[in-house]
Amino acid sequence: MLRRRAVSILLSAVLAAAAAPAGRAAITAPTSYPPLFDSQETQADTVNMFPKWEGAVKHFFDESRLADEPCTSTVFNRCHMQEWLAFLGKLRGKDPEAQLDAVNDYANKAPYITDPVNWRISDYWASPLEFLTKNGDCEDYAIAKYFSLRRLGWPASALRIVVLQDLNLRVAHAILVVYFGGHALVLDNQIHRIVDATVIHHYRPIYSINEQHWWLHRM
Repeated sequence: MLRRRAVSILLSAVLAAAAAPAGRAAITAPTSYPPLFDSQETQADTVNMFPKWEGAVKHFFDESRLADEPCTSTVFNRCHMQEWLAFLGKLRGKDPEAQLDAVNDYANKAPYITDPVNWRISDYWASPLEFLTKNGDCEDYAIAKYFSLRRLGWPASALRIVVLQDLNLRVAHAILVVYFGGHALVLDNQIHRIVDATVIHHYRPIYSINEQHWWLHRM
């Protein structure tokens, strides 16, 4: 438990170092959380119940130390990190809406690849650089968007990875929800543009999670 807390503190420090520059107000924590897809949610603090999410967080922290890895590496390396940070650097100082649109578009350009094909296991939650190097499936898009926004100074309290059931396709799915301006905004690899959660009626949330908490959703 102490090790997890230490990693969490260090991760927060790494992300805080990349917060919005001086001269622009930082994006503040949301003051309201609209019901997500008309569900009722119960908050819990036991994030360690989700080892795949914890693994993605740990990998993200480890990857922040890639500066000395050669660009010729066949796996994610410092050049992948530099490319991602250069993209994010261009977004600093831009309006929150512009940041959301750019991050959503950037991640959604990656090809969709299932975990059995990509990782030879049934379910794997990739870090942002693993995703940007090897592409991925739905939760990998959401994780890449989550940590892109965290790098830009968005607070964890405004962001959630949401695992849900797609009632149309009858499959499990994952998205990123951003609470901003009193709305729950959906960043989804299946939807080209960002939309308010209230316009989507075929998603049934199961649970949502960020670095601090997780929420059980009931209809």
